[in-house]
Amino acid sequence: MIKKLLLSFFAILVILEEWLWDALAIAGQWFSRVLHLEKFDNWLLSATPNQALLTFLIPLIIATPFNILAVVLLANGAILQGILIEIVVKLFATLLIARIFRLVKLALLTFGWFAKIYNTISSVLHWAHEVIHHTAIYQYSLQLKAAMKIQVAAFLRKYHFSN
Repeated sequence: MIKKLLLSFFAILVILEEWLWDALAIAGQWFSRVLHLEKFDNWLLSATPNQALLTFLIPLIIATPFNILAVVLLANGAILQGILIEIVVKLFATLLIARIFRLVKLALLTFGWFAKIYNTISSVLHWAHEVIHHTAIYQYSLQLKAAMKIQVAAFLRKYHFSN
């Protein structure tokens, strides 16, 4: 019983990570198109490893003061404000990181230490997906995700947000 409960909780975490990364990557593409960042995107695609690393770290540098503010708010009893700031900052930073990472991944992987970290995280995520792949909650999430994609695509077409 405990194993099944833990596996379900684990499945939910993996599903949320996957959905969040996918959604924020799509949002990043949309913002790039709306803000006409094609030149910047092309620069990132051809960035040197050091430039790629610096660019990849920028969202972390931007987010850190806001993370500290959220902790200060939480420590001083402003629980709702602290949680809201942390959620917004995490979503924004993840959007930027997902977008930038997609563009500079090859340059970053030229750093041996980065490749080790990336391969370790990828292995853990692959293992996690293998563990939860056959669970009922994961199968249901795939169905739900497919249905949501159809609904979101229809909404975007209706309001002219897509190509």
